[in-house]
Amino acid sequence: MAGAIVRLWRWFRGLPVVRTALKPASTLSLAFLTLGGFAAGIIFWGSFNTALEATNTTEFCISCHEMESNVYQELQGTIHFVNRSGVHPGCPDFHVLHEWTNKIARKMQASKEVWGHIFGSISTREKFLGLRRHLAEREWARMEANDSLQCRNCHSDESMDLAKQNPRAAQAHERFLFTGERTCIDCHKGIAHRLPDMSGVPGWQ
Repeated sequence: MAGAIVRLWRWFRGLPVVRTALKPASTLSLAFLTLGGFAAGIIFWGSFNTALEATNTTEFCISCHEMESNVYQELQGTIHFVNRSGVHPGCPDFHVLHEWTNKIARKMQASKEVWGHIFGSISTREKFLGLRRHLAEREWARMEANDSLQCRNCHSDESMDLAKQNPRAAQAHERFLFTGERTCIDCHKGIAHRLPDMSGVPGWQ
């Protein structure tokens, strides 16, 4: 380090820069720093991904009483919790996209939810119901923006058998979903959690 400073100073003053060969100790230190940095990077990356997956489970989501006492209780009474096919999606399947970059972006957004937990913005049922429409509309907007990708991770347009659906559902899927005119969440709000007060929203009674 000192040698580098001396060479820089001589170059600044216009004097000849004398380069010296690296000493064995310097070479050893450089190799140690390189290997140490590589090992530290592996440890950091492994720890980061382990923490990421640990926070991407239903158990982690309902570790906050706000989630367990409100939305999780409602989910248990829906077709997404118990159904004839045995498919049992968890909270991350609905609210976190599978791709790594999208997952990271969602986790960053979720930091606001942690902030709300710390300061008790929905710490009671009354507070939760007061913010319910705002929270729901935020989730709906996120799903509309990605064309209901959370739904499509399990429900494929190509594998839908319209003949086994009731006529109204089959007609709606053929008219809106297959043409791209609408996306899943446009028609399936409230399928996993109860709807908020929708008074004043066009199209809702």
